[in-house]
Amino acid sequence: MNKKIISPCISICRTDPRTGYCYGCARTNEEKIIWKEEKTTIAWKDENLKILVQRMSGWQLETFKESYQNKLKTGISLYKQYSTKKINN
Repeated sequence: MNKKIISPCISICRTDPRTGYCYGCARTNEEKIIWKEEKTTIAWKDENLKILVQRMSGWQLETFKESYQNKLKTGISLYKQYSTKKINN
């Protein structure tokens, strides 16, 4: 059971000063650090993803879901995908 959880980062890395949550993925800076730690369990990441989605609403949730699904499918967020196309054209 070597399930891998892909990072929720969708390359929109700005923190809302009021909430402390990232505009892109809704993580706190502490959660971002925990995601990168080697000892962080799959179970923690899975639960954290559920919490992140619950924090979001409206455009943020829609944007996250679309971009994260693209990242799961292609390995790259929509933001990076569009940025790469602009640079190459």
